[in-house]
Amino acid sequence: MADDDAQAGDALVDEARTALAAELCELLGDAVAETHIQPGQNLWVRIDFEHWHTAMQSLRDAGFNYFGFLSAIDWSDAPEGRYEDTEFDDTFDDDDASSSTAEQTVRHGGGEARFELLAHLHAPTRHQAIIIKSDIPDVDGAPAAVPTITDVFDGADWHEREAHEMFGIHFEGHPNLAHIYLPTEFEGHPLRKDFPLLARAVKPWPGVVDIEEIPPELEAQLEAEVMAEFEASGAAG
Repeated sequence: MADDDAQAGDALVDEARTALAAELCELLGDAVAETHIQPGQNLWVRIDFEHWHTAMQSLRDAGFNYFGFLSAIDWSDAPEGRYEDTEFDDTFDDDDASSSTAEQTVRHGGGEARFELLAHLHAPTRHQAIIIKSDIPDVDGAPAAVPTITDVFDGADWHEREAHEMFGIHFEGHPNLAHIYLPTEFEGHPLRKDFPLLARAVKPWPGVVDIEEIPPELEAQLEAEVMAEFEASGAAG
């Protein structure tokens, strides 16, 4: 039992990622605002916004030259709240619900801004990966312009276009921020929390079904018909 406890304790210490975090802090210097390690899973490094582009260059030159993805998160709450409750909401008490919500909204690596950038980089020769994040400052209710990293990673082109289309984040210097999914004249950014999901105000989410009970007289009639068919099939046999 003691050996099991020791192994569990060792699992919470990720020496490789701890060493990598220290290495990246030394490499990036003041650009690093905070780091967070999920033992056995991920290393998160939060970069100050003004260092986003230069940090990406430094990481690429340090061997993290495989670009995985770039995206964003809108951490704000939807102004309308939830559209409907489900049968599962009553299975948790208030303490469980608040705990679950808190766990689901943890910002790995810290940060408090509404909009957040995320990028996943991998160092193929070292077999190590990191998630870089940065809080985007708010400018008059909209996210500040972000310097493009398409000159650092060619693969960022499509991802920045998607983030621009879905979140309204402008990537300064990007060669072509044209829509990928939506018509050019489409207004709004669907992945922002304040984007109204009008269709859901009319039609509930899939899986949330309001089942209407069968009237007693119809239920009795159906039961009689089923029994009659059963008896007829038994007689025929």
